[in-house]
Amino acid sequence: MDTPVIPLDRPSVDPAIERHYSSRWDEAARLNSTVKGRLEQARLYDFLGQWFPSAPARIADIGGGPGVHAGWLRDQGHDVVLLDPVQRHVDQANAAGITAELGDGRRLPWPNESFDAVLMAGPLYHLPDASDRRLALREALRVLRPGGVLAAVAINRAANLIGSTLANTLLTRHGIVRDILETGHSANNERMARCYYHRESELRSELVSAGLRPVNIFGLTGPGGWLTVMIDAHFKKQPYTDKLAEHDPLDTALECSRLADRLPELVAASSLFLAVGQKG
Repeated sequence: MDTPVIPLDRPSVDPAIERHYSSRWDEAARLNSTVKGRLEQARLYDFLGQWFPSAPARIADIGGGPGVHAGWLRDQGHDVVLLDPVQRHVDQANAAGITAELGDGRRLPWPNESFDAVLMAGPLYHLPDASDRRLALREALRVLRPGGVLAAVAINRAANLIGSTLANTLLTRHGIVRDILETGHSANNERMARCYYHRESELRSELVSAGLRPVNIFGLTGPGGWLTVMIDAHFKKQPYTDKLAEHDPLDTALECSRLADRLPELVAASSLFLAVGQKG
């Protein structure tokens, strides 16, 4: 873990991921324009504000996409460096004034113990092979200082089952959902071919095995996140019903998920997990 790693000349990004984020999907728009994306941001920033060190800290945003989270961390007074394997994301982050470079989370270009905290909001679910996830976590711990905090996002194994049911697409996607439930991955997943879905116990085991102590796992979007899935699926281009318009669904979802944080057993009711651990 303490051996410096020479960065690759070009990250070995899977072509499917490159195509997805370069031509099919605008990650910055998802986070800022969908109700689920705004919930995800608000909840992540709640947790990072609680668990990350006080500013100014040096933070690595690994797989940081177009820099939405890095921009928030920078605005809190942190020194943030972003790395992503997709050129479009690096260009977007640089255009937003964030220090960003092209790279692979499995082979980081930074010296040992050079960061106070690490955010991995994408790599764990874009690496279906367990050996690749182990490499990414090992690298993250290598660049993290002793006592530093790592926060990683993962997708719940049940998320496709519940999300497809709420969107009423389950019967169309039945085979894909069944494969994900059984193995955590489906090569036929039209939303993202290279995507892995964790069990809560599996996520904890991966972080503990990497050397993090202790590991806390939270429901990032919480049970309130399913309200936002329903809103995005059925009301994106339609006016809300009177009942939905009575209260902002985002406020309702946030309050639901914050209340659910009081009950650890409700972590499994979240579509996204957030794992937080400390390097010994």
